[in-house]
Amino acid sequence: MTLWRPTGPRELALARDSGWREWPPRLPEQPIFYPVLNRGYAERIAREWNLPRDGEGHVTRFRVDAGFASRYPVRQAGGRTILELWVPAEELAEFNAHLRGPIELVWSYLPEHPEGVSPR
Repeated sequence: MTLWRPTGPRELALARDSGWREWPPRLPEQPIFYPVLNRGYAERIAREWNLPRDGEGHVTRFRVDAGFASRYPVRQAGGRTILELWVPAEELAEFNAHLRGPIELVWSYLPEHPEGVSPR
């Protein structure tokens, strides 16, 4: 199953520090890890939320074992394409163990490139 995660610079740095193998533990005020089910929604969050708040926003893509991921509910957070997978923070280590391949940085929104730019 392919999932997308909009991130700010801190979370991105922690994913990079892991060798792109895992998502960092949630902070106490973050009870849910919620990757999203489509790139467009991830881009919107990175551009409209992370860029203004954090000074940059990034879109990552990763794969997780679909059978394992099916244990988590998909939540509709708005329109019919605004879909998130809700993983409880205390289960994130187990979720990370089911990632298939590396986390990939696929798009970045930066002050000098607010329209977005490929990191390649």
